[in-house]
Amino acid sequence: MTRDHKDINGSFFEWDLDNGDIYFENDEVVLFWVNTAFKTLFDSIEEIAGSDEAKLVLETAGYRTGKIVYGFYKESIGKVEDILKKLPNMYLTAGWGKTHIEQVCLSENKARITVRNGWEYKVNVAQKKNEEGTFLPGHWAGVFSGLFNDTVWYKVTKSQIKGEEYSEYEFFPSSMTPSLNVNTLIQKKKKAAQEELEKVTRERTEFLSDIIKEISSPIIPVMESILVIPMVGRYNDLRAEELLNRTLLNLPRYKATHLIVDLTSLKGVDDYTLDFIDKFVQATSILGTKCILVGISPELSIQITQRGHRINKVPCFSTLQQSVMHALDELGLELTKKEH
Repeated sequence: MTRDHKDINGSFFEWDLDNGDIYFENDEVVLFWVNTAFKTLFDSIEEIAGSDEAKLVLETAGYRTGKIVYGFYKESIGKVEDILKKLPNMYLTAGWGKTHIEQVCLSENKARITVRNGWEYKVNVAQKKNEEGTFLPGHWAGVFSGLFNDTVWYKVTKSQIKGEEYSEYEFFPSSMTPSLNVNTLIQKKKKAAQEELEKVTRERTEFLSDIIKEISSPIIPVMESILVIPMVGRYNDLRAEELLNRTLLNLPRYKATHLIVDLTSLKGVDDYTLDFIDKFVQATSILGTKCILVGISPELSIQITQRGHRINKVPCFSTLQQSVMHALDELGLELTKKEH
């Protein structure tokens, strides 16, 4: 059996060349090239998950591995003081950077460490980033959460990637956890998606409303002084107000004496619609335009009669042709066949 081992500054490495295994501190490890393989791994996570999501994934993974590391050394070493002495050298020999535990306060569950040339810093440099990574500070938050037996979070006070000599992290009791951050991100994404949906819906509604305004109840000049407006579908406050405003605005422009309102395609007639027709007839009469109603169905006629609406006094005809002839007659005009 071909095996080799090294004691590097108190950390134990071993290679089992027959089985292709590498051990560090009596547990299997694997080596990655930082500037190529590891960078590609990080790039892939960001490409698939997104930048914000990738930060959270790395932070959460760091936190959980930190708790695992502390649990391992708690079982193998036991005393907190001895673990704190062991950790900096272990991270140094493992290639995690030059780490110093600058301050630990067991009574307040606070700590401060510095890290220089950590692997995450090197990966971020290879990615051409200028923002501190989240794995290492998250990892140490997990370590100290285990060590203090408390929920601990971090604050980056110095950043090597931003030009400082090293990165510095402070740790303190907090209600913040990776799980809480995940929920916060989910809610943030939901809110952003909801806002985007509302924006699209609002824009679509405005677009459709504009179309409805353009095609709903158009003003059709039949001949001099005579206009026709077909009322189509159902009317609510928006459609009714739009029709009334547009009609009152255009009557003087057309110099209309007669306005024929075609009710043939009117749907869902209720008291609101009948009241609106009342209001419409009165408003146009104020401008000196006579209203003529066309296409009143037997059902609509019964509704008008039973409910006592004033539009029963407005001239009504079954066909558009009859209403046009009536308007011409009131104007003293008639249609004659052209002689050849």
